[in-house]
Amino acid sequence: NDTLSNTQQSRETIECDVLIVGAGPAGLSAALKLKLQANDAGKELSIIVLDKGAEPGSHILSGAVMDPRALNELIPDWQERGAPIKQPVTQDKLLLLTNEKCINLPDALIPDNFRNHGNFIVSLGNLIKWLAGQAETSGVDIYAGFSATEILYDQDTNIIGVVTGDMGRHRDGSKKEGFQSGIEILAKYTIFAEGARGSLAKELIKKFHLDTGKAPQSFSIGIKELWEVPSDQSHPGLVIHTTGWPLDKESFGGGFLYHLNDNKIALGLVVGLDYSNPWLSPFQEMQRLKTHPSIRKYIDRGKRIGYGARAINNGGIASMPDPCLPGGLLIGCNAGTLNASRIKGIHTAIKSGMIAADAIFNALLDNRKNDILTEYQTLLRQSWLWQELENGSNFKPWFKKGRVIGFIMTGIEHWLLPRMGIKKIPWRVKNNRPDNITLQPANKSQKKLYDKPDGKLTFDILSSVYLSNTWHDDDQPVHLKISDQNIPISINLDIYGGPEERYCPAGVYEFLQDSETQNMRLQINSQNCIHCKVCDIKDPKQNITWTTPEGGNGPNYTGM
Repeated sequence: NDTLSNTQQSRETIECDVLIVGAGPAGLSAALKLKLQANDAGKELSIIVLDKGAEPGSHILSGAVMDPRALNELIPDWQERGAPIKQPVTQDKLLLLTNEKCINLPDALIPDNFRNHGNFIVSLGNLIKWLAGQAETSGVDIYAGFSATEILYDQDTNIIGVVTGDMGRHRDGSKKEGFQSGIEILAKYTIFAEGARGSLAKELIKKFHLDTGKAPQSFSIGIKELWEVPSDQSHPGLVIHTTGWPLDKESFGGGFLYHLNDNKIALGLVVGLDYSNPWLSPFQEMQRLKTHPSIRKYIDRGKRIGYGARAINNGGIASMPDPCLPGGLLIGCNAGTLNASRIKGIHTAIKSGMIAADAIFNALLDNRKNDILTEYQTLLRQSWLWQELENGSNFKPWFKKGRVIGFIMTGIEHWLLPRMGIKKIPWRVKNNRPDNITLQPANKSQKKLYDKPDGKLTFDILSSVYLSNTWHDDDQPVHLKISDQNIPISINLDIYGGPEERYCPAGVYEFLQDSETQNMRLQINSQNCIHCKVCDIKDPKQNITWTTPEGGNGPNYTGM
């Protein structure tokens, strides 16, 4: 028996002191800080970082405007070391859009959370490649192209490591020629830095009840395009955020347009996954955004050169799971550290990784291993990171009460209170519903009809996915698991009109009529998947589980 159900495979085993799952800003910062501390103390410390992308940065997607505060602490001389952080923010604009008009909010009225003086416009993918190089130079081992698929426990349910995914199985699970079994990587401590809705973190949160007493986590989808424009359309350092159109008043979200150097513009739309209309397509709303005169004027003579999408967690502090596990930690967006009010998660991820490194290094000095690092939570709460997250935590919950209330309360919390000398927001608002239960039945919702793309300013999904350089071996087990094969038709299609066709930004899900039975069926085009994780979040009955495909498969983002 050589199918997937056979777990009695001989596996290679590797041991290390600290294992980190995910080579994003949180994971790499934890690795680098740990190694620097060990080197300074003259201690030998073996650190392994796993990343499912073909190389560090290939699965990384962000806007991104970066606050350099945490990086200044981690690598004070990052400029001298050649970090790809070249473009400071020179101007902020906040636009209130209607379908035809635009209100440019006066600078004096822009809330502090939307002010970016001292910040930089960056490609997070490029920054991660550089940060990975810094980590490797210090002595960290990075295993790119290896996905972590299983958590290992000892007899006392302490985490002792992970298993990487098998390489070389056919679609039915049988072995191909050249099959390679996954590797067991054992560690004294394991850090989970998978990003928003990490597949292993999801398992851990459920197994250890890490969300007990917490508000449900809330997510958005961020859809981004990279454009190259003529020099007269480029305004390096200009940061534009939009609110209002094209989204309806009940939907959370907004647009962004960041002018990088080299005549490039990062443009995108964030849509809260708590939207209620099943006919809404975040991808199509993003295409509509570009047709607004205030946006179109920056890109209508340019060329689109990149595309991608990713889930974002923005439930705030009240939705953060307990990050401390027996033998492990959740950090970065896996732990929900993004500051939704500032639309920033890079500096918070870096800082959370640094705090994790401090907690683990001290534990290793005491010859501890595989225990609960409660001091991580203590250090987290004592840091500027926690204070910042507390002040940004109400942002999305207020907007869940409607756009007008969201505007008013954001103005009070991030404009009025600071000018009254009140630094800490004296109240807390929580998310009360998970995103998967917010859809209304299709027959009670206004159907949305979207224009056909023109191929110059607006585009279809397949040509967009092409720009993400996504590749999966077609002959491997499907990594998108359907628990109940009846639900996609009997509930999703019949009640909600098949929302997976629209919430997926990569055309993975498609309802087709069977040529023989004439019945409808759900086709999963898993080779299109760009690993955004939205299906795992938004499916009404939580019937879809996103798992990792073979290591190295998926998008291969460049400069995103």
